[in-house]
Amino acid sequence: MLSSGGCRGYAHIGAIEALLEKGYEISSVAGSSMGALIGGIFAAGRLEEVKEWFCTLTRRDVFSLIDFSIGINHLVKGERVMNHLQEIVPDVRIEDLPIPFCAVATDVRTDSAVVFRSGSLFEAIRASISMPTFFRPVEHDELYLIDGAISNGLPLEYAARTEGDLLVASNVSAPERRLRRKTPQPSRRPAIMNRLIRPDFTEVNAISLISDSLHILIQKNISLQLQITPPDVLMELPMNSYNFNYDKCATIAERGHRLMLQAINHFEKRMLQKPTE
Repeated sequence: MLSSGGCRGYAHIGAIEALLEKGYEISSVAGSSMGALIGGIFAAGRLEEVKEWFCTLTRRDVFSLIDFSIGINHLVKGERVMNHLQEIVPDVRIEDLPIPFCAVATDVRTDSAVVFRSGSLFEAIRASISMPTFFRPVEHDELYLIDGAISNGLPLEYAARTEGDLLVASNVSAPERRLRRKTPQPSRRPAIMNRLIRPDFTEVNAISLISDSLHILIQKNISLQLQITPPDVLMELPMNSYNFNYDKCATIAERGHRLMLQAINHFEKRMLQKPTE
């Protein structure tokens, strides 16, 4: 199952590739936020093509995909990137996907998770990635939907299960490593992006405070999900590993690949050491 995590969600690509390389069959996928995007594209059978596009993105390309539209509840419409994705992956109904898939969003009016198991794949993905204050919320069947990470950042319990299968989790919003403070370096990002994010982990502004608060909420939420539904295999990438590095797909995907191989090897070694009855 694939967690929320912004650009760290590229690591899900490598995690999926590692599972397939090791001979595991992925029989279902559930995802939240960026995990829903990667998981949905994989379930549609088009992950390789989308990865190729992601890996060509430069900083300038990423910025060009941000369709700013300052409103009372959002900074970005979020339509431009979805339109580009649909040029590679035509929309399809979730129930028609070759692999069972579900995406999780959050209804702010009822404070509850909304699980998409049918209907438009891209409507489900767009709802699931609606990060509060950044992307415009999605109105669907009288629901007002925002990012799935708010209600369930790692939707383990929503996975379609079969007897004897393994529950595998790719968590790219794991507890953070402590980073040493460092001298701020000149940034090559557009100036407006430097105001929205913290390039050196030291500056604090209104946006970063909102972001940090959401990070705490998401981490606590995922920690609870892992206790309620422990996975058989768990790959984890710390939340502060990457910050708006959407131009680093190849690097992040490779790290996810490496971490998932380690998690699989750990699981298989544990199974070999488990006493037989």
